[in-house]
Amino acid sequence: MILTKTWLNEFVDLSSKSLQDLVKTLNAIGIEVDDAHKLKAPDKVVVGFVKEKNKHKDADKLNVCKVDVGETDLQIVCGASNVEAGQFVAVALEGAKLPNGLVIKKAKLRGVESCGMICSSTELGFAKINDGIMVLDESLGDLIPGKALNEYELFNDEYIEVELTPNRGDCLSIYGIARDLVAALELEFKKQESFSEPEHTLGIGRVLRITAEKELQSTFNYRVIELKDELKLSLTMRLRLATIQSLSQNEVMNFLNYATHSTGVIFNAYDFKVLEASESELSLKISKGKFAESIISCNNKQIAITGIYEEKFAKLNENSKLIIIEASYTCPNIIAEAKPHYKEQDSEVVYRSFRGSEPRLSLGVEYLLKKMLKYPSIAIYTGSQQVLCEREQKEVNFNVADINKMIGIDIDKNEIAKILQKLGFELSVISDQILNAKVPIWRSDISNVSDICEEIVRMIGIDNIKAQGLEFVEKKRFNQTYDEYKLLKDIRLKAVANGYFESVHYVLDSQKELDELGFNTSKIKLVNPINSDLNALRSTLINQLLNAASFNIKNSQKVIKLFQSGATFDEKSNESHKIAFLSCGFVEEAKIANKAKPQLVSFYAFLLKLKNIIGSFELQSSNHHFLSPYEQADIYKEGVLIGFVGRVHLKIEQDKDLLQTYVAELDLSKLKAEFKKAKVYSKFPSMSRDLSLLVPKGFAYSALKQAVNELKIPILESFRIVDIYHDESLKEHFSLSINFLFKSLDKTLEESEVTAAIEAILAHLKAKLKLELR
Repeated sequence: MILTKTWLNEFVDLSSKSLQDLVKTLNAIGIEVDDAHKLKAPDKVVVGFVKEKNKHKDADKLNVCKVDVGETDLQIVCGASNVEAGQFVAVALEGAKLPNGLVIKKAKLRGVESCGMICSSTELGFAKINDGIMVLDESLGDLIPGKALNEYELFNDEYIEVELTPNRGDCLSIYGIARDLVAALELEFKKQESFSEPEHTLGIGRVLRITAEKELQSTFNYRVIELKDELKLSLTMRLRLATIQSLSQNEVMNFLNYATHSTGVIFNAYDFKVLEASESELSLKISKGKFAESIISCNNKQIAITGIYEEKFAKLNENSKLIIIEASYTCPNIIAEAKPHYKEQDSEVVYRSFRGSEPRLSLGVEYLLKKMLKYPSIAIYTGSQQVLCEREQKEVNFNVADINKMIGIDIDKNEIAKILQKLGFELSVISDQILNAKVPIWRSDISNVSDICEEIVRMIGIDNIKAQGLEFVEKKRFNQTYDEYKLLKDIRLKAVANGYFESVHYVLDSQKELDELGFNTSKIKLVNPINSDLNALRSTLINQLLNAASFNIKNSQKVIKLFQSGATFDEKSNESHKIAFLSCGFVEEAKIANKAKPQLVSFYAFLLKLKNIIGSFELQSSNHHFLSPYEQADIYKEGVLIGFVGRVHLKIEQDKDLLQTYVAELDLSKLKAEFKKAKVYSKFPSMSRDLSLLVPKGFAYSALKQAVNELKIPILESFRIVDIYHDESLKEHFSLSINFLFKSLDKTLEESEVTAAIEAILAHLKAKLKLELR
């Protein structure tokens, strides 16, 4: 977006502000300045008046001009084709240094002396407006021969180019930038001359009729003008348009481009004769497109999509006389949704409409017509044809305390209100600290309290907000999901540490194999399975581990330790998460230490590894059909059933060509993380005693354990089974050897204390369980 200070001055008085002030202010309010420099004509360049023009006697393309430069007349040889007598021109006097480095001196051109140079705009460091010299006009002010050109505002200007973020379409105009500067610098808009309809001209209704569908999402304002004679824009307008690179060959389009850049309103123009072959009334129809965009047609022929493009045949040309001017606005959200569906697009129009053009069409239309009234060759038809669209202003309620918390400093409520009102917000008080803000219709990017806060920060200035240390407080993220994740991770790491490898399978399994293991899968069979081997949701992880072990055996592996975790489903399709372990084959590889004869994995060895992984647990009898009836048990922790363990049934081992195989499956939801607790330990020596008890076959060790614990002997630290013995002499009994460990925290134990404890245990076991020493 390019602007100049003199152009801004049309809307707000910035005469007291330097270029540095403007750059600093624009950057502070979030309008980033990319480039800023002076636009000033060189010294010793003055206004000249061409009195005479004569052909050079020795050159067809050169003219000898007599030019009045105030105190004297100069003879200047000029090669421009457009130089004519009666023109005011820019003359570089002897000694003038031009931006291209050329220093003006007296010279002879084909034998004729030339005392200066009639300049083009580019030779003075300005944008190109034509191919010849620059002709001055009254738009500069009073043209006085000899007056320094840089004494005129247009040639002593300041150039600013800003980079706007896509949401700031409201600043894509001189008026839009001025609107923000008014708020930031606490200035007032200049009072603009009001527009009055011309008298004694035709009304727009004679030539134009508009029909529009209901619920359109665009607004329109149509005017009609007629070119009575050749039209030539003023130097000021042409030079400004050239500066913003919008100068075209068609002068009406130059007018529209100038008004759009000045006010932000998007204009379009149609040639009456192209759209309507006869001289009768022209009828335009506006309909609603698929994406709420507005489609304009004439005689059932599409001529434009508002805010996106105009058909080439409807555009103006050098012969256009009767012209329909259209000002329009469409919500940027609609443009964003519709434009991808149109291959043909006008990039300049889309750039503005997509970001949000000026919705107050009367602002741009009146500005344009006031400029046109100054040109006698333009006849403006009275009246307008309008299509209105009612749009409710967005409203945002905000708490002043919340705003201050976001910004980091306390700002008085009245100061906040003042800033927002300057920016065009309508405010009302809901309560002492809560305000309601009606968002200006030109700010389509404002939608919530954060946007309101940004506006306040822009106007206060980010540099005026005192920096504060960052308070970094980590949010508590510990919850059930994290606890479950952490528990599973710990179990997996312990399993790996104990020599197990993790196995990963699909959540699908073979219904036939699951049924053979005794799991009812009729309710979890898939209607449309991938294949016959993956036709049911798995109800256990064991089958997949058995298949994996079988595969490893067939690949000559002898030591197989696997585990797997994942979802399983019961017969009612209820999901649960489990972890399973498998140990197959030998305990270890053949090596010197075991004389190349390693032992097969045993129930005890498997349970010991399981204890290392999940901690202490208890076993109770179970009845799982796919496990050996002699080596299986349910696993309990703190009285809660968490899973099962046992040797795979011999038939299954044979069918799958497995060596001796043990499995366990645990419900993860019933496992809890075990926290280590520090305990006071004894510094005194311990004493142990072994008792061999006669217990009947089928006796549950848990009963013995419960009976001993009931005594609550203070010095009894622990007890455990160390041996089970049986021979023919014992008949229906086993000899169960139990080791008892005694220790005191306070002293070294006496023999008598340990003996008394042993006798108490024996007496209690005999009385309650009828157990005696062997």
